[in-house]
Amino acid sequence: MTEEKTPATSAGQIAPKFNPPPKARKKGKKGKIIKTIITLVVLAAILGGGGYGLWYFVLRPEPVEQGEIYAVPAEIGSIKSTADGSGSAKAKESAAITLTEGGEVRELFVAAGDRVTAGQPLYTIYSETAEKAVTDAQEKVNTLNQELAELQADVGDLTVRAPFSGKLINVQEFSADQQVSEGTQIATLVNDKKLKLSLYFSYGYENSIAVGQSATVSLTSMMQDYTGTVEKINKVSYITPEGAVHFEVVVVFDNPGTLTEGMEASASIHLADGSVAYPYAAGQIAFYESQAVLTKASGPVRTANLLNYANVKAGDVLLTLGSDTIDDAIRAKQQEISTAQEALNTARQALSNFNATAPIDGVITACTLTEGAQVKSGDTVIIISNTTTMLVNITVDDLNISFIKPGDTVDLDWNGTTYVGTVTSIDMNKAESGNGMTNFPVTLTVDNADGSLIEGAWLNYSFVTSQSDECVMIPGSAVKNVTDKDGNACTVVFVQAEEKPDEALELNLPEPQEGQKRTYPTEEEGYYPVPVETGISDNQNAEIKSGLEAGQTVFVNYTVTDSSSGY
Repeated sequence: MTEEKTPATSAGQIAPKFNPPPKARKKGKKGKIIKTIITLVVLAAILGGGGYGLWYFVLRPEPVEQGEIYAVPAEIGSIKSTADGSGSAKAKESAAITLTEGGEVRELFVAAGDRVTAGQPLYTIYSETAEKAVTDAQEKVNTLNQELAELQADVGDLTVRAPFSGKLINVQEFSADQQVSEGTQIATLVNDKKLKLSLYFSYGYENSIAVGQSATVSLTSMMQDYTGTVEKINKVSYITPEGAVHFEVVVVFDNPGTLTEGMEASASIHLADGSVAYPYAAGQIAFYESQAVLTKASGPVRTANLLNYANVKAGDVLLTLGSDTIDDAIRAKQQEISTAQEALNTARQALSNFNATAPIDGVITACTLTEGAQVKSGDTVIIISNTTTMLVNITVDDLNISFIKPGDTVDLDWNGTTYVGTVTSIDMNKAESGNGMTNFPVTLTVDNADGSLIEGAWLNYSFVTSQSDECVMIPGSAVKNVTDKDGNACTVVFVQAEEKPDEALELNLPEPQEGQKRTYPTEEEGYYPVPVETGISDNQNAEIKSGLEAGQTVFVNYTVTDSSSGY
């Protein structure tokens, strides 16, 4: 058996503490972990470098070229702002002839495409039914008119008028709504402007007294004479108590205004031989004309203008009676006549359609007739359109309707052909609203003497809403809407200048993302944002009212250099 010995140590040395060596299995595991970590680090470095290389050589976007600045100088010119839209065309006039009864086409004078004038014969169709309809309708209208005339005559009888000028006497009193019968005497009307005197002369003067001879009228009570005239001679046989036969002579003379009926008077007649004839006896003065005024109808009193001794003129209303029955009958009859007249007009129009003439000037756009053919009620046989003047119906929104009025002109375009429309009407009552906007119908008339514009054509329109002459203008795309550094909205143009203008703004512009182009120029490029006041604009240019002068160069945009970018 071998004995193990511990080696000896030299003097002064301390023997080290004995540590047993680690177990072989544990030492191998720790080394493996370290090795794994190192491997991972190396692999990450390799992958990182490879990814960067992949991004750099494959995925990294290529630098975008900004492009060159496109700038133009501000100019002096004129600019117009317009409103645009579209509308359809139709003939100003059109007429369709439709039959109301059937018949046979006897003659046809026109064909589709013919131009006709108003009144020109179109065709002849025989229809016994249509002719009878006119005759019957006319007879009915005549009968109703006669009945109305009779009713109106009855109404006339309700009003009592003075038959001649004169004075009222023996006036009767009437109260409102008092019922009065036909034939009631309401007064006596006399003509007291003249007076007459009836006297009897001996037949010994039969051949000496004639109508027209002068006479002297004497009123014994007034001891005054008046000049009169023989107006009438009546060969009667008036026998005096003495047994003499006399004839009647009527003498007329003017009333000075102080004489009246019943006064005693006599008259002497101046004969041709210079002698004077005297009557058998004096007589009494009478009114020249006297008539009892009577009612011609019955009814309640509505008005009365009756005063004793009142002077009236011929036709003055003296008394008015009422009659609800007659008034209602007249209204009903008038309605009947109106209905019958409409039926007559319809019948006449129907008959005229069988012997038609063109109602308007125009072109026959449709004709379904052939000679000898039978037609039936309801057939529309001819259509005429007057296309020398066309109507174009457009709509204009509420933003632009105030810029046009009747009489204004509007530019029109149809397939490259231009026309001029004149505003004839704007219907403010038929506006239609939708999508936050109100549209108003506007009608234009267009001269179409050459017939180039057809019905149904769809035209584009435009009219000037505002115009500025001798103004500073630049391309509309040169005007930019941005925000300043304080967040305030601003309208600017980028002006080229050697140094920053005093009015230039500090803007809050977003930085372009990687791979994108800048939208606005920089100060390094020599352009500065200057605030401006804009005016009107059109499709290309904008008016600058302040902030910019003619000749100053303004930035418009960057020119396209990278076709792949789409700019």
